[in-house]
Amino acid sequence: MTGTTLSIFSEFLGTMFLILLGNGVVAAVSLTKSKAEGAGWVAITMGWGAGVTMAVYIAGFMGPAHLNPAVTLGLAITGDLEWGLVLPFMLAQTLGAILGSTLVWLTYLAHYRETTDQGAIFGTFATSAEIRDVTSNVLSEVIGTFVLVFGILAFGQNTFTEGLNPLVVGVLVLSIGLSLGGSTGYAINPARDLGPRIAHQILPIKHKGPSNWEYSWIPVIAPLIGAVVAALLYSVII
Repeated sequence: MTGTTLSIFSEFLGTMFLILLGNGVVAAVSLTKSKAEGAGWVAITMGWGAGVTMAVYIAGFMGPAHLNPAVTLGLAITGDLEWGLVLPFMLAQTLGAILGSTLVWLTYLAHYRETTDQGAIFGTFATSAEIRDVTSNVLSEVIGTFVLVFGILAFGQNTFTEGLNPLVVGVLVLSIGLSLGGSTGYAINPARDLGPRIAHQILPIKHKGPSNWEYSWIPVIAPLIGAVVAALLYSVII
């Protein structure tokens, strides 16, 4: 593979691992007769933080391992990524998320068959707001993504022991989930929400309900807004 092709593939593969591990912990906690059933929000946020870390380590030797269209957009704005790679990266990330969510479904196939709660099933794929309020929901995703993207950019100004950066990013995601994720489920990543939502729509999941498309624009658009604000502020400061 050429360097560009390998970088695009790494976004696909890394995001697949991200969703497999991230939505995998949601499935473990939420689905009927799982050994982790009922483990709760702390388990979910810790699983997502660890999942981000592992996915970045796995993909990082092939490319920048953004694994998130919001991060990709933010780094393009700051000049750390050429604009010609933005759309290919975003497409690869979304396709990887679809595959990762499909693998979660296959991993827990017997448990999906036993689970009758449509909300629990949907929650293993995409996010939704606990209180449906457009302004509040948009602000939650904007602020969470702002923290993510600004944090990642700020980390670039620090010197870490070689190989430590993915772990720090994982802790950042854990912190966001614990502190800011209770309202909307902290998508903070358009591919993380859109890809699995598509998978939920098309997979033959027993007992599934609607894919909540009327809400779907918020976890796509709001994180991109948060990324733009973070990148512009960072550019002014630097």
